[in-house]
Amino acid sequence: MSMDGKGRYLDNIFVERFWRSLKYEEVYLHAYESTKQARESIARWINFYNHQRPHQALDYRTPAEVHFGIKQEAIA
Repeated sequence: MSMDGKGRYLDNIFVERFWRSLKYEEVYLHAYESTKQARESIARWINFYNHQRPHQALDYRTPAEVHFGIKQEAIA
C-alpha cells in the first residue's frame, strides 16, 4: 500500500512487480543452503533482470538499455 495518500497506489506498481518477479522467478524456486548462497543467487538474478531479460512494458528492451540508452550487445 502506498503511503503517499489516497488514490496513489500506482506509485509503487513497478517496485511491487519487481518483488513479485524476484519471488516467483528466483526465491520460490530455490532452497538456499546459506545466506551467502541466497545473496549470490539473487544478485545474479537481479543482474539478469536488468541486463538480459526483455520487459514488455519497456517495448521488449531491458531496463539497462532504457536507462543507459544503449543496446545490450554493447555492454556484453
